[in-house]
Amino acid sequence: MEEQLSELKQIMQSATPKTKPAGNHNTRIIAITSGKGGVGKTNIAVNMAIAYAQLGKKVILIDGDLGMANVNVLLNVVPKYNLLQVINKQKTMQEIILDTEFGIKFIAGANGFSKIANLSVQELEYFANQFSSLGNADIIIIDTGAGIANNVLQFVAAADEVYVVTTPEPTAITDAYGIIKIITTEIVDREINIQLLVNRVHSADEGKRISDRIINIVGQFLNYKVNYIGFIYEDPVIQASVIRQKPFIVINPTSKPAVCVKHIVGRIEKTDVSNNEGVSSFLKKFLGFKKA
Repeated sequence: MEEQLSELKQIMQSATPKTKPAGNHNTRIIAITSGKGGVGKTNIAVNMAIAYAQLGKKVILIDGDLGMANVNVLLNVVPKYNLLQVINKQKTMQEIILDTEFGIKFIAGANGFSKIANLSVQELEYFANQFSSLGNADIIIIDTGAGIANNVLQFVAAADEVYVVTTPEPTAITDAYGIIKIITTEIVDREINIQLLVNRVHSADEGKRISDRIINIVGQFLNYKVNYIGFIYEDPVIQASVIRQKPFIVINPTSKPAVCVKHIVGRIEKTDVSNNEGVSSFLKKFLGFKKA
């Protein structure tokens, strides 16, 4: 892995303008994850991506849930190709990106994404150059799988910011602490910017109370600082949007959940991203992921 990472760095550093577009800039890469399934993580990722697009940002949403991918279901699209075709050099990255009716671009994941850890130098160069073509995006949002699978931790370790989604349910709270514990103890070579997002609350006070509980426990037992980024209300519009396969921020942009998502994106936009290195840095960190 160390030898491959060194090769990757050389490839990325020597990339010519033909393989690294002039538009490549300080892309913000966000991973959205959770300790358990069923907390609304994917719904949040989809609606956050659209909220960013509504601000005029160029957004790419990547389905990183390699086992139970369902972003395409919420977007009501059927991807013909996914990242596996790029890894196998059957397609270019631009050929697999789907435009959506919601102003965002979508890349379907693949079980074979972990295969990049075993690519040859030539295959790695192709994939690195292809991934660099995403550098003209302002925002890349990765919907990871739930839990502590190795590929989830790879996405988390490589992202600029990580949003851990929980709900007020005791099991979700316990699992949120669990995933934060795994992140802070298993990823040994870098500090992870973790933000907590509480979904399905009935009041702002409930969201703050849940977040304070988790943040205090993390600080006490893990000696790690986690920030609270916001909450999203429980609302019938969410279930209706899933059934209709149309994001709630589009179905009812003035609904409580939609307003919450817009507020969260607004808060994210106010935080500095000047130290980010974009998609090249993401791929380096993804391949250089080390567990304790």
